[in-house]
Amino acid sequence: MTIETTTTGILALIAIMTVVTLATRFGGVFVMSFVRISPRIESFINTMASSVLIAIIVPMAFSGDAGAVAALSVTAALMLALRKPLPAIAAGIVAAGLVRYLV
Repeated sequence: MTIETTTTGILALIAIMTVVTLATRFGGVFVMSFVRISPRIESFINTMASSVLIAIIVPMAFSGDAGAVAALSVTAALMLALRKPLPAIAAGIVAAGLVRYLV
């Protein structure tokens, strides 16, 4: 199936992606409304979020550019020191910007 790359085709693709995204998000909430949240399921949900984050970050740490490695390093160090995610993420963004600007 191909869709022309005209304005109408692009808008149709955006609309399709919007519907699919909303269906998966609302569908997940709908399905989980029938599941009793036991401590085991709660632990699974909390752990799954961390594993997805790690799956995104680890390849970047090994194959990313200097800005990505700087951002990861600064964010990790500040997160361990401060235990507050927002300042650590902000510092990581600043570190990546500075390294990419200077290099």
